[in-house]
Amino acid sequence: MKIATDNETLKTIFKRRAVRQYLQDMPDDDILEKVIDAGRMAPSAMNGQPWKFYIVTHRDTITSFSKAIGKVALKAVAHAAVKHPVKTLKTLLHFSPGPIGLESDDPIFHGAPVVVFITSPKGNEWAGLDIGMCAQNMMLAAKSLGLDSCPVGFGKYIEQTPVYHKLGIPSAEEVELAIIFGYGNEKPDPHPRAKNNAIFIDRMECC
Repeated sequence: MKIATDNETLKTIFKRRAVRQYLQDMPDDDILEKVIDAGRMAPSAMNGQPWKFYIVTHRDTITSFSKAIGKVALKAVAHAAVKHPVKTLKTLLHFSPGPIGLESDDPIFHGAPVVVFITSPKGNEWAGLDIGMCAQNMMLAAKSLGLDSCPVGFGKYIEQTPVYHKLGIPSAEEVELAIIFGYGNEKPDPHPRAKNNAIFIDRMECC
C-alpha cells in the first residue's frame, strides 16, 4: 500500500518493513537510546508502563541465543504441524526465509546486530497490548532514524532454553516479544493490505 503525503509520520509508517537481512554495522548508542525512549512513550493501561528492555549486542551471545531458540522452535513447530500442517507451513515460509534449524548461524535473529527482549510482569492482563504499542513505537522510531527492524515472536522461546539465565530476567517477569534492529541489507516489497475491513457505524453525513 502506498500513500501520497508530505506528512513525515505517515511516510515512516508506510515505509516500515519487517527486514530479515542485516549488515553488521552497529548502530550508535544514542540512536538505540532514542528507539528505547520512543517505546517508553507508548500508552499503557492505567499508565502502568509494564515494559522492561533487555538489549543484546554481542554477536556471540546473539548467535548462541538464536541457536538455542531454534532448537525449541523446531519442536514447537513440529507439534503445531500435526494439528495445522498447512497453516504452519505458510507461517514458516512467510516468517523464515532461511532454515529454522541449526543450518544457519543465526536462524532466529537474521544476523541483526541488536536484539531487544521486552518483558512485562507475569499475570498482567493488559501487558500484551501495552507491549505491542511499545514495540510499534520503537520500530517506527527506528525507521525514522535510518534503522530497520523486525518483530520476532519466536523470541519468547528464550525462556525455554538453557541460556535464558544469561539475560538476568527476574522470575517475576516474562518475555513478551523480541525485536531486532540494524541497517537492513534488503528492501522487501510491501505486502498487500486489505481495504474492506473498516466499518462505519451510524456515520454522520457531512454538509
